[in-house]
Amino acid sequence: MLKKGSKLYSVFNNKCPQCQEGRFFQNGITLNLKKNLAVDTNCESCGLKYMIEPSFFYGAMYVSYALTVGLAVGIFIIAYALGLGLIGSFIAIFVILIALIPLTMRISRLLYINMFVHYKKKEA
Repeated sequence: MLKKGSKLYSVFNNKCPQCQEGRFFQNGITLNLKKNLAVDTNCESCGLKYMIEPSFFYGAMYVSYALTVGLAVGIFIIAYALGLGLIGSFIAIFVILIALIPLTMRISRLLYINMFVHYKKKEA
């Protein structure tokens, strides 16, 4: 499932969606959101232009929204099942979602570009 050639491999390993060899983000995960979302202009391996069109990654906001709602529902169910009550569950959701902002922003961009760019095996 996480083998080279799958979309999840590209998403979880910060790789180019087309060749899955070059990195997608310039830096590792950091709390500095500008550095956290800095994307290379082209893939260092296959030359794919990451910014397919102007403002391409605005669509990643919708992916981020869906991802965050899913996380919030999951956190609520777990917190409520652990007996935190309604207010405690909402506090847990708030704290965990704030802590995961850098990760969810990166994953949403990678998921979004993987919707449009598909893996191409290198021909020898």
